[in-house]
Amino acid sequence: GIALGVATLIIVMAVMNGFREELMGKILGFNGHFMVQDGGGNLQGWDELARKLSRVPGVTRVTPLIEGQALATAAGASPGVLVRGVRPADIMNMKIVADSLSPGAMQRYQANGSSVLIGERLANQMGLLPGMSITLLAPRGNVTPFGVTPRAKAYTVAGTFKVGMSEYDQTVVFMPLAEAQAYFNVGQGVNGIEVMVDNPDRVDEMRDTIIANVPAGRTFQSARERFLQQAQAFKA
Repeated sequence: GIALGVATLIIVMAVMNGFREELMGKILGFNGHFMVQDGGGNLQGWDELARKLSRVPGVTRVTPLIEGQALATAAGASPGVLVRGVRPADIMNMKIVADSLSPGAMQRYQANGSSVLIGERLANQMGLLPGMSITLLAPRGNVTPFGVTPRAKAYTVAGTFKVGMSEYDQTVVFMPLAEAQAYFNVGQGVNGIEVMVDNPDRVDEMRDTIIANVPAGRTFQSARERFLQQAQAFKA
C-alpha cells in the first residue's frame, strides 16, 4: 500500500513538473526572457537598440513591439483582446507562433498592412475565417476639441495561430508594427523590446550582460519578474 502510494505520488509529481515546464516554455516562447522598456512607456530609438541587443552572444530573438487593449467585434461577438504590434519577420522568429500559423497566413499578413493574425480560439468564438473582417475598437483614439474619442478600424483576418494556451489563443491579435504605431498613436516609438536567449538555464547568468547593453533611463525586467504570478501558481 505504501509503495503504491509513493509510486502514485511520484507519477503525479512527474506529470505536474512536466506540465509546469511545458507551460513555462509556452509563456517564454511567446513573450521572451527579458523586456526592455522606457519609463514613459514610449521607447524611442528602438531600432538601434534592437540591433545592439541582437549582437549580444547568446541572444536569439529581439522583438520590438506595441501592446494595447481593444474590443474586437464581428458577427455580434465583442470580446476584449490584447493587440500586439509585431513585424512579420519577428513573428517568424517566434517559433511557437510561426509553427502554428494556418496555411497562407504569413503571406497575407505581409502583403496587407491592414491585416491581422488572431488566435484560433478567438476565431472560433467569433466565427471568423481568413479573408473575413474584424473591427478593433481602442478606448483611446483620436484627440478632438471634445476630448479623446475611441478609435475603430476594420482589419482583414490573414490567418490564425494556436500555441496551446487559451490566454493567448483566445485573446491575442497580432498587427503589423507600423499599423499598431498609427492605431495606438505612439508615433515612431514602441512599448518595449522583448529579448530571447538560447538557453533558459542561463537567464540569470546573462542578465548583467544584457543590462550592460541597455542605455540608462530604460527599465529592464526578466520573465520571472513579469510573470511571477503565473510562475508561483506552478511552483513546486
